[in-house]
Amino acid sequence: MDKKSFEQSKKTSHGTDLMRTGTGILLTNLGTPDAPTTKAVRQYLKEFLSDHRVVEMNRILWWLILHGVILNTRPARSAKAYQAVWSAEGSPLMVQSMRQYAALVHMFEQAGGSPVPIELAMRYGNPSITQGLDALREQGCGKILVLPLYPQYTAATTGSTFDAVVNTLKQWRWVPELRMIHGYHDHPAYIAALASSVTRHWEKYGKAERLLVSFHGIPQRYVDQGDPYPRFCRKTAGLLAEALQLEAAQWCISFQSRFGKEPWLQPYTDETLKSWGDKGLGRVDVICPGFAADCLETLEEIAVENRDYYLAAGGHSLRYIHALNADDEHIQALFAICKNHLQGWS
Repeated sequence: MDKKSFEQSKKTSHGTDLMRTGTGILLTNLGTPDAPTTKAVRQYLKEFLSDHRVVEMNRILWWLILHGVILNTRPARSAKAYQAVWSAEGSPLMVQSMRQYAALVHMFEQAGGSPVPIELAMRYGNPSITQGLDALREQGCGKILVLPLYPQYTAATTGSTFDAVVNTLKQWRWVPELRMIHGYHDHPAYIAALASSVTRHWEKYGKAERLLVSFHGIPQRYVDQGDPYPRFCRKTAGLLAEALQLEAAQWCISFQSRFGKEPWLQPYTDETLKSWGDKGLGRVDVICPGFAADCLETLEEIAVENRDYYLAAGGHSLRYIHALNADDEHIQALFAICKNHLQGWS
């Protein structure tokens, strides 16, 4: 067989390399609307809120609520919030995710050895999980490591990402070897990166009277049904406080972003800050370790909305400590996590 015939024999009808010996990484995050407009936000929310992992209730009843009420009222309000944090480069989550992706690619290139293709994908919106997996397949990857940028596992985020990956692979004739990173809530390099970010913040602005460690909430019902998420959040918060040598009275954990009327994980971030303001607390810092990249929930909900709650209640000052984003120590932590999970794969 000549070279031309051999190369042709390696291709499928889709141009995919059948000699899939390579190893690739799919880096994922939640996603973002394509634009800060009502139309784009409606499309994004429709996909996001249609996920049965995100909203666990009777599907017919939820469909009526979603299409009859939420998608007719929430998009315009959310679009205004997105406009407040949108930059010339685009959505903050997408901008930071692209920087993380580029930095991780660079770190693998600097490490040498066999090339490790990396693709960025979003659970909702663009680029999609399917697009990311297809791109790795086109690069001859027969082994794929999935890294969802959610340090603390919950079914609504990490579990949903795994659903999307498997649903895509159901359509493939040749399914690759697959490894999915469950989480990294207590990884030493991740905790060290968090602690370093707080220390640098204190060195620049001074140490706050209290540190609030705020995580995205989930309904308490999900936890009652077996979701381990709050345990992972408390572990992360405890390790961070330990690394910063904080006494129990100097920090607190809370949960934000609750939606609807049923009970969510407590204590709630907004109510905690209002209570602290009522007590006349002075300077408060807030960090959100569950968010690998800054987004609407950090830049608007914490840095603006909850700051206003705190000040209106009588608090003196609230500063938000930015997500790790593409910070060098964060990328080094992600690199270490990937290298650990790639062991045994050529």
